[in-house]
Formats: sequence, structure tokens, C-alpha cells
Amino acid sequence: MYYEQSSNLKAKTKNRYIRIFDIVAALFAILISAPVTLLVALLIKIDDPKGPVFFRQKRIGKDRKPFYMYKFRSMHVDAEAKLEALLAENEMEGHMFKMKNDPRITKIGRFIRKTSLDEFPQFLNILKGEMSFVGPRPPLEREVAAYSDYDLQRLAVTPGCTGLWQVSGRNTLTFEEMVELDLKYIREQSMWLNIKILCATFKEFAGKGM
Repeated sequence: MYYEQSSNLKAKTKNRYIRIFDIVAALFAILISAPVTLLVALLIKIDDPKGPVFFRQKRIGKDRKPFYMYKFRSMHVDAEAKLEALLAENEMEGHMFKMKNDPRITKIGRFIRKTSLDEFPQFLNILKGEMSFVGPRPPLEREVAAYSDYDLQRLAVTPGCTGLWQVSGRNTLTFEEMVELDLKYIREQSMWLNIKILCATFKEFAGKGM
């Protein structure tokens, strides 16, 4: 009993430190990225004046709780309606959709996706507590509907902007490999591991020319 209470206390303390870090880091990130954010918003409007700058999509978070994840819009406004026709061309095994030359992506969308600038609005999700800087990527409802009980374990923690999957091969990995990396992160989650993943993510981001 004492061991269980001690473990729970340590877990709560760890999560509290991670949450404090997320809030401080997200506020700092929003502040220093403001000029880039404004420029990206302007470019999206120039590329497609009639479409919105931001895109919000329903995702599944911790304990299967749904929320809306924010991104800069990188696709044409009718992208969701065209998805069904493209599912047969999915280039990733499992329950995720990836297509290298997705025709739904706009010109500026290709650039902000390649440089990960489309992810910047997720700093707002972090402030709201719906996401963390590090954790499993939040899946779509249709993806979760196809999950096995084993796959559902990746929803045991707050989803993140980056994680072990992103710094371990990303689109070259299968869905099963992604799940194993997410579960490994959940088992070993710590502030130190989060910092290591963030540093690896920054190196990858910088390597893209940003």
C-alpha cells in the first residue's frame, strides 16, 4: 500500500513538473515565434484569399477525450471531402493516412509542412492542457475506431506535438512500430526524456533549413 501511494505521488509530481514546463515553454514559444506566425498567416491568405488561415481538426486525446487540434491550414478547403477518394493510395501501413504527393496540399502548405511551421498553432493546445510538448501524436476518430485494445494504450497520456516516433524515423516506420515507440515513451516518461526528445526534434527542425 505504501509503495503504491509513493508511486502515485511521484507520478503526480512528475506530471506537475511537465505541466509547468509546458505552460512556460508554450508562452515563450508563442512570443518568439510571433513574427514567423504573422508571416505564415499572410502567405496562406495570399495563396488562397478565400480560405481560413487556421485549420482545426477533431482529435482524440488522453483517456479517449476528444478535442480540437489547431494547425495552420496547409490544404485546400475541401480536403476532408476528398480524403475518402484517396484512401486507396495510403502510403503508410496501419490506421494512419500518409501520401507523399497529396493533391489536396496547397503551394504554401507544402513549405510549411516540410518545415513543420504548420504545427505552431498547437502551442495554444498546450496552454489549454489538451496537448503537451512531448507525447504520442493525437489520432483521428476514424483511426481510433480501428484500434485494438493494445493500440488504445497509447491514449493513456496527454498527446504531444513531438515524440519518440517523430525522432526515430517518422514516416519510414510502420503503425505497429509507432505504437511500440509510444508505449516505450509512456513507460519511461520523465522530464529528462522530454528534454532529450525536444533537443532531437529541434536538431531535425534546424536540419530542414529553419
